[in-house]
Amino acid sequence: MNRKPLKGIHHVSALTANAKNNFEFYTKVLGMRLVKKTVNQDDTSVYHLFYADERGNPGTDLTFFEIPRAGRTYPGTNSITATSLRVKDNEALQYWKERFVQLHVDHDEIQYESQRATLSFRDPEGQRLILVSDEGNKGVTGGIPWDKSPVPKEKGIIGLGPVHLTVSRPERTIEVLTKIMGFREIASYKRDKDQKAVRVFETGEGGTGAEIHVIEETELSRERPGRGSVHHVAFRVEDAKELEKWQAILEENHLPNSGFVERYYFASLYFREPNGNLFELATDGPGFEGDEDFEHLGETLALPPYFESKRKEIEAKLTPLETN
Repeated sequence: MNRKPLKGIHHVSALTANAKNNFEFYTKVLGMRLVKKTVNQDDTSVYHLFYADERGNPGTDLTFFEIPRAGRTYPGTNSITATSLRVKDNEALQYWKERFVQLHVDHDEIQYESQRATLSFRDPEGQRLILVSDEGNKGVTGGIPWDKSPVPKEKGIIGLGPVHLTVSRPERTIEVLTKIMGFREIASYKRDKDQKAVRVFETGEGGTGAEIHVIEETELSRERPGRGSVHHVAFRVEDAKELEKWQAILEENHLPNSGFVERYYFASLYFREPNGNLFELATDGPGFEGDEDFEHLGETLALPPYFESKRKEIEAKLTPLETN
């Protein structure tokens, strides 16, 4: 079937047990913009928060579902074990290292992995994050940091970088990535902290915003997710017509999937790769300005039109969250 390549990473969705503290860290420490405060459309009793560049351009969104009673994460295999966030250059990483020291953010030293400067760190719930330098990047372009961020614009986060998958049987995941999803293997490297081999795959224009890094881990049990874990990674498709083509491809390859799912801000399709990680394909549009104007993104509870009639009922179940 004549379909376009996936364009890169669309968003990553993770879990938090405390929306207020999550908002404080991602907006005031990391300087990302909350572009949408809404609810989990599969469980409207909990928040879904979208942090991104100035307007939530595709490839810049790190999102969180609030699960107030979420327990701790027990790290393991068959999971999404790190999410990267792109910054402009190596100099920006020095700024972030100093900022993390000043603000007491748990972090490692700057390292070079896959020929890029990186800085690993954790949020207060143990979310595993990596700042990655875009210096020399020739692939997918980054977004535009919000000019009202507490972080200087030239040092700001410009989007999502490589997503790390840790799996027990890598050949099964790699087969889906390459033979079905159209990724190509381009490199490998040894991870500094434990010398484990990492295989690098890219799609579309390639580069920092279009990579998956696959790590084999056979000695640990499956990760038990909780606060600070990742729920799924989404990949970019152009539009709904392309999404329909991808659904047909998945079905031709006997991969069970959700079928077309309307999310209002984008359309989606979900499936699990053979090691159990949840993948989503999501359209680049229509975006986040259909129900809020640019200047006021994320300030009030936004609900898709099909939930608007239940607003009072939904709001009654949510703990108020001040975001403006």
